[in-house]
Amino acid sequence: MTETNPHIGDVSRDKRPTAIKGLIFMLILVVVCVGLVLAATRLRSEEGPKIARAAPTPMTVQVAPVELVTAFTLNEAYSGLAEARRNSALGFSTGGRIESIAVDVGDRVQRGTILASLDTRGLRAQLASANAVVEEARAAHSLAMSTVERQRKLKMQGHVSQQAVDEAEAQADTALARVEAAKAQADIYRVQIDLSRITAPFDGVVTSRMADEGTIAGAGQPVLDLVEAGRLEARIGLPANSAARLTPGETYDLKTDVGTVEAILRSVTGVIDPAQRTVAAVFEIENKGQVASGTVVRLTMQRDIDEPGFWVPVKSLSTASRGLWTIYVAEPSGSGWKVATRPVEMVHTDGDRAFVRGAVEAGERVITDGLQRIVPGLPVEPRDVHRAAAVNGG
Repeated sequence: MTETNPHIGDVSRDKRPTAIKGLIFMLILVVVCVGLVLAATRLRSEEGPKIARAAPTPMTVQVAPVELVTAFTLNEAYSGLAEARRNSALGFSTGGRIESIAVDVGDRVQRGTILASLDTRGLRAQLASANAVVEEARAAHSLAMSTVERQRKLKMQGHVSQQAVDEAEAQADTALARVEAAKAQADIYRVQIDLSRITAPFDGVVTSRMADEGTIAGAGQPVLDLVEAGRLEARIGLPANSAARLTPGETYDLKTDVGTVEAILRSVTGVIDPAQRTVAAVFEIENKGQVASGTVVRLTMQRDIDEPGFWVPVKSLSTASRGLWTIYVAEPSGSGWKVATRPVEMVHTDGDRAFVRGAVEAGERVITDGLQRIVPGLPVEPRDVHRAAAVNGG
């Protein structure tokens, strides 16, 4: 039986472009080109291409004339803290129950004032017992001395030997030693009673109280903090070359938030702190109550810098390469002015102004504001900031 293919007999036809389709495509292409030509003709300006013929209006910029100086005086300020020269955490040398605390935070005390005390009833009873032992030892010593006297008389009469006298004297010496031992024991209790009180080691102010009456205080446990009030000490770090210009024993003015105080320079350590790279100068402040401990103090010193240059506002500087800075100046150009650049090196900054040096001549006008709007060669109209301020101000 012969197999039949279902696709046999189908007519396969290739899709090929016809003349009519090509004619339509060419017609559409011609229409599009004609439309583009007409659109370009209508949008074209009748006056032809516009060409800028008038010069742009110069931009107004604020300038300041440069004033060259051969040297300047630098005001250096160094800060430190005014702290109490002595600050003690006071406590009892032996433990016990606190019987009384006579001061509170903020109280000013004099040296030797009793600030707190422990319950000493047990110590006083032991002291009374020790005193009784002393009296007993003294009585024994007195009896021993009487025996020595009798033995000496009997020896002179020939009734006893020298050995009996020596034995009596040895017993008397032993009794005397017992008296001294008993007295020493009694003194120990007296010292313990004295150490059961906290007395102010210097004139000062109580700044902290860590316990109250009835508390069982341990040996050495801080109970009160006492800060010396009559004298403060200020430590100020300075560079080594600035510290070398200080003279110990002289009086310097230190500025604080409440005014200026006088301080005597006690010493300069002469050792550079490896962390801060500064030398510590120690000042003594005779505090009369106007400066609190922990106040920030500032020492101001003047230093002459023999360096030629000029002062410019910090905002007139823009960064450049290799550690240099750039300033913009308004220089004459024909009948007007244009922007030019000058590389400079910064020597020192002081607030909102900087001392720089570079290829700038005296009298040149430095542009002081609006640097983001200008480029080298841009026509500008300089306006002197000092003259403008004078006009606006009056």
